[in-house]
Amino acid sequence: MSLTAACSRSAMSLSRTLFYPRSACLLFSTNISPAGSQKRRRKRQREAAPADGLSWEERLADAVTPLWRLSYDQQLELKHDHQQRILSQLSGSAAAKPSFPVLPVLPSPVRDGYRNKSTFSVNRGVDGNPKTVGLYVGTARKGNIVCVSADHLLNMPEKHTLVARCYQDFIRLSSLEPCLLFHTGGHWREVTVRTSAQGHTTAIVYFHPQTLSAEEVAVHKAELVDYFTRGPGSVCQLDSLFFQESAMTRCTHEESPYQLLHGRPYMYEEVLGFRFRVSADAFFQVNPAAAQVLYSTVRDLCAPAAEDGATQREAGGTLLDVCCGTGAMGIIASPRVDRVIGVELIEQAVRDAAHNAALNNVTNCQFLPGKAEVVLPALMTRLGSVAGGLTAVVNPSRAGLHPRVVRALRNHAAIRRLVYVSCKPDGEAMRNFRELCCAPDEEKKLRGPAFSPTLAVPVDMFPHTPHCELVLLFER
Repeated sequence: MSLTAACSRSAMSLSRTLFYPRSACLLFSTNISPAGSQKRRRKRQREAAPADGLSWEERLADAVTPLWRLSYDQQLELKHDHQQRILSQLSGSAAAKPSFPVLPVLPSPVRDGYRNKSTFSVNRGVDGNPKTVGLYVGTARKGNIVCVSADHLLNMPEKHTLVARCYQDFIRLSSLEPCLLFHTGGHWREVTVRTSAQGHTTAIVYFHPQTLSAEEVAVHKAELVDYFTRGPGSVCQLDSLFFQESAMTRCTHEESPYQLLHGRPYMYEEVLGFRFRVSADAFFQVNPAAAQVLYSTVRDLCAPAAEDGATQREAGGTLLDVCCGTGAMGIIASPRVDRVIGVELIEQAVRDAAHNAALNNVTNCQFLPGKAEVVLPALMTRLGSVAGGLTAVVNPSRAGLHPRVVRALRNHAAIRRLVYVSCKPDGEAMRNFRELCCAPDEEKKLRGPAFSPTLAVPVDMFPHTPHCELVLLFER
């Protein structure tokens, strides 16, 4: 039976599933397994049952949103204490309080269903079905991974879990196997769902071609489009459907292009009155409501606006935006400075940043593609002494800044103010903090005057998790 025909047969059962309460929408499939297979799955389910008395849904919630049992005020208090303990390391003792102010955590305006991007994996579920779409409980190292539906998670929008359920239904209808491990074959991999505040929805399906020909892959792409545009998946109302063929865990658009199978090539977000174009693989803050709080905090620290009666005076100077992504921080701060120079690794994000500047009629921004550790040292030499002063904002990944980037920032005397945005200050970012603040070290080529941390502002971008974004101001 063709997939299209099977889709029509499953449409009624899928539509019934979608109207059940969320607690009932954990797993569904239109496939009927042989009796022997069902017995084996029930046995695997008994063997894999949690030994701690918690349901699979509770175990997943504890793994993904560990603070879900606490009130929001309790969560903020816990996060503030955690940030203070981390930052006390800059004072020379883990037991001491930081020598600079750590403000109370700025709360997220939206606390439930706030994520605008979610990636769902494919693996064996509680019943042993390898075509289960959800999030993992367990680890590959221990060999105890179970894929559990994410419908019940507090941080997950219903639209995301709806797309995940439909993708699960689709791959269970497909004749192709899932790709659980690259070396064991299979094709269907995870799905990423992105949504915007305006209600637009994008799905990105990842696929391992293995030995399939381009013509064979095209058949399955067509079935995917048909399912989500005319079949049961049309309930998702996708504005965009992308497809990426990859034999690697993660690929950029340049390494393996995101193929637009249906709909719009871009999504748009609006923050603080500015509009931003976001490509399929571009980074954008995962909590758009809290991003407004984060970006206004960064703007005010990078370019404080002095009050003069009823008017505001521009801070002036040049803002260097390192790891600028789609240009949001620099563009939002642009009215207060003379010039913004952004540096970003992902070329498509750089194109988005340039487009976003033009979209918002911002003419004082320039965005440079490339690794920050390659671009920045030469750029700093060209900048020399900058009229009006030079301020830097850095927003690296969890891996932190490359040592060459830290050296370039530290050794440029014109930078008097540096704002560091970190989602994991107790990781590699702490090494960056110390190298920015330590005494000159010729061996590490840290020759410039040391910075000092003067203010920390935690922003809760991730309610129900222990994480928050830290905005740390350094001055010298």
